[in-house]
Order: sequence, then structure tokens, then C-alpha cells
Amino acid sequence: MTKPETPLSGGPANAVDYVAEPSERLLRLPEVMERVGLRRTAIYQRMREGRFPQSRSLGSRCTVWVESEVNDWIARIKRS
Repeated sequence: MTKPETPLSGGPANAVDYVAEPSERLLRLPEVMERVGLRRTAIYQRMREGRFPQSRSLGSRCTVWVESEVNDWIARIKRS
């Protein structure tokens, strides 16, 4: 499901008045592990504790994280 498009002006809506939101990049577990320097077990433990961004399921065997959420988490860790 995608985000609704945002109108450019307050006038009547038509196809020219809408700009699509940029798509978020989705990261698979190996890339998340590489970026944050944690192993799978540590990532899932922190998710359960509410200390790491929650994953999204794209199917029975496909789990992803939203790149901007992972980047925000990394930035918060560096500030601490």
C-alpha cells in the first residue's frame, strides 16, 4: 500500500495537481546488520525491548526495515 499523493495547491484536484511521495528504501537483514554492527540476535532482542526500529513483513519469509528508521536509530546512538 502506498502513501496518498499530496496536492500541490488548495484548488480542485486533477492529475496535474498531485506529486507522488518519494518511495522509502527497504533494507533486508544482512544490510541492516552491516550498517548497525549488530548480529541478528541482538537486533531482534532490541526490537522486542523497543530499542530498535520494528521490522515489516512482506511475506512469510521476507522481513525488511525502513531505511530512514534505521538511519535515525544510528544517528541517535551516535549522539548518545
